[in-house]
Amino acid sequence: MKELLKDLNKAFENKIRLGIMSALVVNDHLDFTALKDLLGVTDGNLASHLKTLEKYRYIRYTKEFLDRKPNTKYSATEEGIEAFEKHIRAIEQLLK
Repeated sequence: MKELLKDLNKAFENKIRLGIMSALVVNDHLDFTALKDLLGVTDGNLASHLKTLEKYRYIRYTKEFLDRKPNTKYSATEEGIEAFEKHIRAIEQLLK
């Protein structure tokens, strides 16, 4: 059991961060508004969880302007995808 638990990643223990990574792993990128709507969270709550994932270097962002409005797009990094998949495999093993 202890062997299985070592692969669980603290970065993904929170359901919002788990949701962010789930969405970004299956999409090339999503903008802030799309993530907010998908997860049903507030701007501040989403922003703080995105910053946590950025700190781990599991996601990256790009900023651009659309019709003079700022637009921030987020995507999962290779490191983030690998860490997330390892976390999911650990959960799957626990469920067996």
